[in-house]
Amino acid sequence: MTYVVLKFLHLIGLILMGAGLIGVFVSDLRSRQLRDLPLFAEAVRNIAVFYDGLVVPGALLLLATGMWLSVEFYGGWGFLDIPWLAGMVGLFVFEFIEGNTVTRLYFLKLRRLTKDALEKGYVTPALEQARGEHIPTFTHFLDIPILLVIVSLGAIRPNTWTLLVVGMVLALVVATILTMVLPRLYPWTPQVQSEMDRT
Repeated sequence: MTYVVLKFLHLIGLILMGAGLIGVFVSDLRSRQLRDLPLFAEAVRNIAVFYDGLVVPGALLLLATGMWLSVEFYGGWGFLDIPWLAGMVGLFVFEFIEGNTVTRLYFLKLRRLTKDALEKGYVTPALEQARGEHIPTFTHFLDIPILLVIVSLGAIRPNTWTLLVVGMVLALVVATILTMVLPRLYPWTPQVQSEMDRT
């Protein structure tokens, strides 16, 4: 009975995290299409809502239930001898650390700069510079592909490391393509007011 309950809670965590990451992706994509500062600010706020409201609680639930399942049913550190489980744990730890450092901190910075720009009434150079940062963009686009690799490992449960390696290579390729294509497809060049317009 404990296993069934933990597995159910684990799936809820996965659903919350997956839905949140999709919401973040869509909101970020929408923000790249907008040129109007108030609408852009709303899209950036939506990113924060999805992260704080779905991704973080889902990740914490996955962490708690995953640790419990590993200790209770897979012998604690014994999961390291099981390729699919070790892959899931390793990728989740990477995703958890990366998501709560590089990506989330970037979006918090973007929200702060957007709020500052709204108060000033124009797009500031700091906001333009932040919107064009490449590393946070890449890690953001890496989130969903990595989650798909984690889900694939849990669903297929391979006895070798092949799926993990192939999945990671594909995830990196997809994230690289998205990082190169989407910012060019939707170049973020909002109208910056002149000094005369600002006064």
